[in-house]
Amino acid sequence: MVAPTESYVAAGSRIAIAPRLLSSLADHLDTTAHRVVIITDSNVGPLHAATAAAALAALHPVVLTMPAGEEHKTRATWAQLTDELLALGAGRDTVIVALGGGVVGDVAGFVAATYLRGVPVVQVPTSLLAMIDAAIGGKTGLDVPAGKNLVGAFHAPALIAIDPTLLATLPARELRAGLAEAIKHGVIRDAEYFAMLREAAPLLSDPASAAREAMRGLISRSVAIKSAVVSNDPREQGERKILNFGHTLGHAIEAASGYALRHGEAIAIGMVLEARLGEALGVTAAGTSAAVRDAVERAGLPSHTTLDAADLVARTATDKKKTAGQIEYALPAHIGAFDRWTVPVPDETVLTVLRAQ
Repeated sequence: MVAPTESYVAAGSRIAIAPRLLSSLADHLDTTAHRVVIITDSNVGPLHAATAAAALAALHPVVLTMPAGEEHKTRATWAQLTDELLALGAGRDTVIVALGGGVVGDVAGFVAATYLRGVPVVQVPTSLLAMIDAAIGGKTGLDVPAGKNLVGAFHAPALIAIDPTLLATLPARELRAGLAEAIKHGVIRDAEYFAMLREAAPLLSDPASAAREAMRGLISRSVAIKSAVVSNDPREQGERKILNFGHTLGHAIEAASGYALRHGEAIAIGMVLEARLGEALGVTAAGTSAAVRDAVERAGLPSHTTLDAADLVARTATDKKKTAGQIEYALPAHIGAFDRWTVPVPDETVLTVLRAQ
């Protein structure tokens, strides 16, 4: 029996979730496109690009491949892909299909946002992190020497096509990294969901287990949470800021590690530390950081860092979330709820919490 397609809307983007959706991708496109360009990377391309191209054969797809890895989420990669589109003679009736994880989604999305002042993009996420978080909401961005995602644009996908069967090729480490964002969704919006994830984390993080049956429910619940938040605040002026929980310190940790840490691994550490920061300020209920730490550790994710505290604080200086010279942190009131979207926190307070790990 074929599972029905689930549908959501997030800030103007249609979201479809169904097993083997990649093979029927053309059936879900609502577009007048005369050409499709699939942008993928050197890891995902060999696994899934042929299936995507076959599904879109009527539109004579061309596959462009970028090098895999966060270190290639750069202006140089954007320029190369843009030049290749120009060489193809791609016009405004071109649709770009971003086939890959969060890095591919960010780069291909930014290419689509800027090419000929904007062409449609379809996001086909292949990692758990991208399926439940990165592909949803229309954010695109590139990393620059000063920090992550400091060059970018909002560009809502025409379609976000989520095929859970693609997770079968995902390495275990990447699967665990994606669970960090699911845990975040529970912390910011749904205590019951958080409790389920905390209990089931060891099973969900094991690709060889029966977790595949539970994974569909996880994807659906996280997509519903993220979709609701970004639809309420498409341009991140208020409520959407809560999605940054764990990311201010997480991005600093990720960069300071030289990207040896996966994004989700750095965010896991960031959530534990930022929950502890909230407790220190009296903004977050006591015990929240312990609960978050337990959840991420049960998922096989790191919960602390030995990176230099002063360096991490210095790296937050380029964070986009700043008011009157102070970095704003998304700090929950307790598991499942926020009282304020963000709280400005002095660097000295952050440094004290980091040094007390």
